[in-house]
Amino acid sequence: MKREYRKWWSPALGRDMELLVFGDRGAPVLVFPTSMGRFYQWEDFGLVSHMAPRIDAGWLQLWCVDSIDGESFYNKAAAPQDRARRHLAYERYLIEEVLPAIRYANAVDQLIVAGSSFGAFHALAFVTRRPGIARKAVGMSGAYDTARWLDGERGGEAYFVNPLAFLPNLNDDRFLAPLRQTEIIIATGRDDPHVDESKRLAGVLQQKGVPAELDIWDGWAHDWPYWKDMVDRYI
Repeated sequence: MKREYRKWWSPALGRDMELLVFGDRGAPVLVFPTSMGRFYQWEDFGLVSHMAPRIDAGWLQLWCVDSIDGESFYNKAAAPQDRARRHLAYERYLIEEVLPAIRYANAVDQLIVAGSSFGAFHALAFVTRRPGIARKAVGMSGAYDTARWLDGERGGEAYFVNPLAFLPNLNDDRFLAPLRQTEIIIATGRDDPHVDESKRLAGVLQQKGVPAELDIWDGWAHDWPYWKDMVDRYI
């Protein structure tokens, strides 16, 4: 399997950012790590090797990005609105830097975004804030109400980084039309502590005419062995 390490200075974030690319062709998959995880997490926990047959066959190409969660949602030294603004800078990094790199290297017009745990939030927030940018989004065992990481705040910039805050008020067809063309899968365990947030997010999207699929797995289903089974089913 082709493995490529990339690093560059990010103008959006004002710091170096790293990522790993696995494979040389196929549908590009933008992969987010779990909370404060690193770009090599899916490799370390065996998901990349688990998906190797599909990557080697040219079906998929993984783009595993780094997180800055320790500078945004998990940075308790910063004010909640500053944490939200830092996340929005991370979104600009993805839009202005990572996506052009993907498009330059891969001509397949079928972007998939995926993540587990806090990475599921990143995946779903990305496609709902930027409708039409991806064809498919897979959130596994996610938590989606970001107020818990922002000291309960839901206004100001905190509003715009919280899918369960801004989506209920989204009624503009300019945004909803491309979102309705996106395949969205929200998977979680029946006993996951955040299962209600998955249900709420799927319900809000469905009320907006977005065909979001909610898939409830038996048990807790919040760990790497479960996520290996989930990528087999959804990606």
